[in-house]
Amino acid sequence: MLKTLLLFSLLVSSPLVTIAHGETLTFGIVPQQSAKRLATLWTPILQRISETSGINVKFSTARDIPTFEQRLAEGAYDIAYMNPYHYVVFNKQSGYLAIAKQQGKTIKGVIVAKVGSNINTIEDLEGARLAFPAPAAFAASILPIAELKRHGISFKPSYVSSHDSVYLNVSKGFFPAGGGIKRTLNNMSEGVKSQLVTIWETQGYTPHAIAVNPKVSDTSKQKILSALLELNNNIQGKELLKSINFKGIDTATNNDWDDVRSLNLETLMGTSVPK
Repeated sequence: MLKTLLLFSLLVSSPLVTIAHGETLTFGIVPQQSAKRLATLWTPILQRISETSGINVKFSTARDIPTFEQRLAEGAYDIAYMNPYHYVVFNKQSGYLAIAKQQGKTIKGVIVAKVGSNINTIEDLEGARLAFPAPAAFAASILPIAELKRHGISFKPSYVSSHDSVYLNVSKGFFPAGGGIKRTLNNMSEGVKSQLVTIWETQGYTPHAIAVNPKVSDTSKQKILSALLELNNNIQGKELLKSINFKGIDTATNNDWDDVRSLNLETLMGTSVPK
């Protein structure tokens, strides 16, 4: 048990893990949920990708979204699962190039409130202190905040590090409402979900990117893509994808995120992620 905890701590705290033999690539997962939860969900998937590709693919994340952003800015991850805004920024800044995305899915942000709180629309949030994961969380923070501002609603944002923290805080009544996305909301326990009601939802945008650092060779990139797509083709792979609420994985190109680029989000936000 102690060895397991030590290994998990190493995977979470360091963007690079090496082993004795073979090529090793780190796969950074945006910390929308707790590191423990992400490791539980993604480690079996990455083990399968390792077996199929012949490349040792190691789970990594960060303690919070700003730290994850800083590591993307530094090019610390070989492969990364990042939100649409992160992809647009770090494709330009660090050269990450998308190779895959969730199949048949768009990302939709939501604002949730506590059941029975008499908060039914965003207009009911005037003057409230609201929970969001992080300033650059695309659908969970940027889009809801933009919508609130568009409606002239005065509010105070509080950033609580992860989507899970938003849902837990709102379900316990510490905040009247908060921002998230449908996928992570659906991943929460029934005990938490049953305490939340969605009062607003965005339109759909191209979802998170699975993108590769430019230092990764074309050969390795193709092996990783093939292994990702292979998950669609067998029962075990489909079950692994189902565990993260993916129906499947599609190939992706850089232009798939032009819908996000068209929003001019850095101008909208007034700030930018680390450079």
